Amino acid sequence: MYKMPARPTPRIRAVPAVTRAIAVLRLLSRSRTPLGLKTIAQTLDLVPSTALHILRALAAEQLVRIDALTKQYSLGVGMLPLARAVLENSDFPNLVRPKLDELSRRYGVTAIGVELPDLDHMIVVALARSQAPVHLHVDVGSRFPALISATGRCLAAFSEQPWSEIEKRFRGLSWHNAPSYDTWRKEVDTTRRQGFSIDRGNYIAGVTIVAVPVLNGRGKITHTLAAVGLGNQLDRATSLKLARDMKSVAEEVTAQTVQRS
Repeated sequence: MYKMPARPTPRIRAVPAVTRAIAVLRLLSRSRTPLGLKTIAQTLDLVPSTALHILRALAAEQLVRIDALTKQYSLGVGMLPLARAVLENSDFPNLVRPKLDELSRRYGVTAIGVELPDLDHMIVVALARSQAPVHLHVDVGSRFPALISATGRCLAAFSEQPWSEIEKRFRGLSWHNAPSYDTWRKEVDTTRRQGFSIDRGNYIAGVTIVAVPVLNGRGKITHTLAAVGLGNQLDRATSLKLARDMKSVAEEVTAQTVQRS
């Protein structure tokens, strides 16, 4: 039987100016305080004059702002319409937001929708905060290591990435109470069988995190739903009931996404 020849993978040519500009934006997004030119250049291993040209170009587009007195840089208001457009034009946050609100009200947890673009980071794209007086600090746009906690087990269980890459990133993670790699692999296998993961204090002491995968039409993970409870808020029985409800929500979101595609 004749087989069509595989299409060659398109070559992506490096564009240093773009790569450096993105690196500057990401650095500023991770910093809680404005940064000076010297710090930016040293952190990104850039020649100061190159860093200055990039910052001026970004400032001209209002993606970066400079404090006239301190000469320090932070993200600018020009980032807001870009971020808003991403969220407004994406199916997942719009579909999942009311469902997260319902989970949060029913269980008193912070419910989170997470996008998983790669093995390096997970990005919060939808959020329903708990009404409890104390809750985990997280915002839309927050980034975390992709393989950490309950969501990380879901990613490892349903990803098509090679295990050599997964293991390399796992060994660079920082946990409060880190499982061994062998233990973690067994937990990933369990996650694949049962369709959810529960992290009890491994990632953050005193915090229970329940996560379920959201799969595309090919069965590959694209997002997760996560619920965060503090202290004894999520005992075993409640965690399992919550996981079942979250799986139902994930299946609904997958079905709706497939219908729209």
